[in-house]
Amino acid sequence: MSTKESSRSGSRASRSSSRTSKSKDKKTGSAKGRKAKHSAKKPEDSAASTSSGHPEYIVPLVLTSKTQEIFSCRGDEDVTQENPFKLLKKEEILSDVKSRAAVSDFSPFKSVITEYPGEELLLVFDRDFTYGQNFYLVVTEEAKELILQPPEPVTDEEEQTEDSEDFTYVPPVPRPWISLGSELEVEEEMVTESRTKIKFLISRRRGEFGSQVTFSDYNASNVKDGYMECAPYQDKRFNLKPKERDAGVQVVPLLQERSTQTKWTYPRNACTQYTPREFTAEQKQEYLSSKSLKEFLNSVTLRLGLALQQNDIVNPFVDDWQALCEQERTFGGKADSHLKEYQSFTDHQYGKEKSISCVSWHPALHGLVAVSLSERLLLEDRVNLSSKLILEPSLILIWNLNDPIRPQLMLECPDDIYCFQFCPSDPNIIAGGCINGQVVLWDISAYYELLSAKTGVTKTTASKTALEPKQSTELPMVRFCAVSSIEHGHREVITDIHWLPDYFEINRTGYPYENKSAYCVQLVTCSPDCSVMFWDIRSHKTNIQTPTSRKQEQKQREVPLGVPDTFKHLDLVWRPLLKTSIPKIETGGEFSPIKISLREEHHPCRTTDKLQSGVREEKPEGGINYSTLRAASAKNTKVLEDVNTAYFAGTEDGELLYTNWKMEKDGDTGRLISAKPSQRHGVHDGLVHTVQRSPLLQDFVLTVGGWNFAIWKEGVTSGPILQSCCTEKRYTAAHWSLSRPSVFFIGKEDGNVDVWDLLEKTHEPSQTQNVSAAAITCIKPCIVSAKQHFLSVADDGGTLHVLEIPWTLHHPSANESSAVLHYLDREVSHLEYYEQRKTVRAAEKRALELKDHRKKTEAAPPLRSKEQLEEEMGRENAAYLALEHAVLMGLGIKKENGDGSVKT
Repeated sequence: MSTKESSRSGSRASRSSSRTSKSKDKKTGSAKGRKAKHSAKKPEDSAASTSSGHPEYIVPLVLTSKTQEIFSCRGDEDVTQENPFKLLKKEEILSDVKSRAAVSDFSPFKSVITEYPGEELLLVFDRDFTYGQNFYLVVTEEAKELILQPPEPVTDEEEQTEDSEDFTYVPPVPRPWISLGSELEVEEEMVTESRTKIKFLISRRRGEFGSQVTFSDYNASNVKDGYMECAPYQDKRFNLKPKERDAGVQVVPLLQERSTQTKWTYPRNACTQYTPREFTAEQKQEYLSSKSLKEFLNSVTLRLGLALQQNDIVNPFVDDWQALCEQERTFGGKADSHLKEYQSFTDHQYGKEKSISCVSWHPALHGLVAVSLSERLLLEDRVNLSSKLILEPSLILIWNLNDPIRPQLMLECPDDIYCFQFCPSDPNIIAGGCINGQVVLWDISAYYELLSAKTGVTKTTASKTALEPKQSTELPMVRFCAVSSIEHGHREVITDIHWLPDYFEINRTGYPYENKSAYCVQLVTCSPDCSVMFWDIRSHKTNIQTPTSRKQEQKQREVPLGVPDTFKHLDLVWRPLLKTSIPKIETGGEFSPIKISLREEHHPCRTTDKLQSGVREEKPEGGINYSTLRAASAKNTKVLEDVNTAYFAGTEDGELLYTNWKMEKDGDTGRLISAKPSQRHGVHDGLVHTVQRSPLLQDFVLTVGGWNFAIWKEGVTSGPILQSCCTEKRYTAAHWSLSRPSVFFIGKEDGNVDVWDLLEKTHEPSQTQNVSAAAITCIKPCIVSAKQHFLSVADDGGTLHVLEIPWTLHHPSANESSAVLHYLDREVSHLEYYEQRKTVRAAEKRALELKDHRKKTEAAPPLRSKEQLEEEMGRENAAYLALEHAVLMGLGIKKENGDGSVKT
């Protein structure tokens, strides 16, 4: 026997002797101590059992290289995987937080460190990122002692020996049942029959068997043995109050056995083959030429023709009651036609003293709305407070209608976001425009299950992925995936952003081509820096790379911890695919666009017949890998001629422009230049903040700016077909209704919302309702279901109001689209007549001016003498007397005698 085995046997003998001398209570205590040893393992083992999150006694944190040098805890140098522990003094950590302030990595956990009872805290190097960060801090003394001094493990042989000696199996022994009187109580409470049942036998007479039965009506009161119903009624003279009573209930119900006979057949597969029975050619000829067929056709021809005429005149499938209900628009009171506040959202932690710049509803998950927060500062104040603004986070908050207290998700932004939009083909991708001119992309696909579970779209599952955050008091923060290059982007704030549809894409000259990937991969932005830029989120590099270049690119594109690598190929190197401007028509310079409206943006889902070739790539099931998508070659694609590349643009000077994004060749230099706008109208007396096409009537555009609004029709170059008068309060936001073509909403600076209905009134809003005390900044409607429509209204105070649109404002009447279209066409005809009259009046004015000019230029007549004037007057007097004489003679008043004299 070896020395090791002898020592083990000695230890086992000593252990067995000590156990035999102890009592049963001590055995129980030893068993408990052994269980405590098993449970007192390393905290990592207990934490590893959870698929996500971390234990309560640790705090995961990220230590930068600067912090690691200060505290001498550099990864793989000072601390390794074999020796990952480092003791940090509490005073040194607090002094670092005090000196470096928010730059210190321990600043977010200052309160936890201050409340720690000990003098030294244990820092553990987490090389495998078990809890999501590269380090974690132990915040309890008990956990620190267990990690530094773990208990000795117990071997399997010792456990088996202890279990075999401490616990012995004793088989159960049956014992006789002793009655305590419970069955007597049950028998006393059971209902037993105390009298015999009465049996009745009802049968007909033997002589009446098989006879015919006749029924007749008669009055029950006239017959002695007749039956009269006595309906029960409540006697109000008595008022019985039930008292408490003791009643017994048998727990096990009485079972009854029943049987039935069923016919069971074995299922078999069977098939039948048949052929139709047809007439032969001779039979067909005989029947078609028969006299009976001709007589039948002659008899039913008249009735058949009448039935066909009636079907053409009247539609038999129309529900008259439903049509009558749709026409009834005046049912209900005031509350049925006004906006009702459904929910309001305000974040007092991050949205304090901030304004909401943009609102967007989630396109796939109903009930989720995202808002972007921005500082309410002028340019001078923003420059003076730039150092303070860096420390405050810029966020996009995603709210759920079911939880108005806490936002569901927060998107971290490099700067204040003034516009953002969900991707139509992939709602997990969000694009936004910053105040510094950069375009930002987010990917929230890791949080899709969390958002969908809270909105009730999908069922909650017990198994969760590792990327899904644990539901805790801390709100999940999502960092942006990619940001565009500052040098090649906008120089001022991005005021509008749009995704191009998934059925076409543009090249570097602005011509539309077929998009075979069927994803929205391009977007367009505009800024007051006189530029409109088109961006492509795909990688434009070739797939062939050397190993050296691939390694260098990986080093340059290291993704921060916790950030998806969806757009790592775009981060900080993203450039616009096409950069255009809007040059002025007559003078030099360029316009400053604020909002744009594309005709094709309202058609995100287009059928394949719109494409030229119809060859499209299949969508992968596991998601979209944007880094592998490549732009289509111009040699293999055709230009889509049916795509309208013209768009409307509103400027900061109150002008509306109609231009094209296609580049043109300069006749002198041959360079590609931006096309000049074909139309320019100065209608608004302030910045144009809304340029939007009607979602139901694509040719009509609503523009709002300053103190008035206007409605335009694409193709009409003379001006707006409808223009409002100036109001007392300035307009700040507007949006068309998504269900009624005649309704649109306009927000004002006094917090009121005007609801315009063109079929009801055109000179004033149909109703005005106050929503907030601050100015309205954004309006965005949403259709949750056929019976529930919402209108989100954001104000300058940082509050989002979700209003429920009443039935009268979201339910269109019969033929409403044709009625609105007829009204707008009449306005177009009126505008054309006005332009024609202007042309006619201008021609008449020119004719009058020419006539006056001719009169002035004609030579003056010569002056006549006094004798000539007297002679001319004498001739006129003689002519007058002759005319008078002729008239009197004709009337018979004067007669001429034979001698030539006149007789009166």
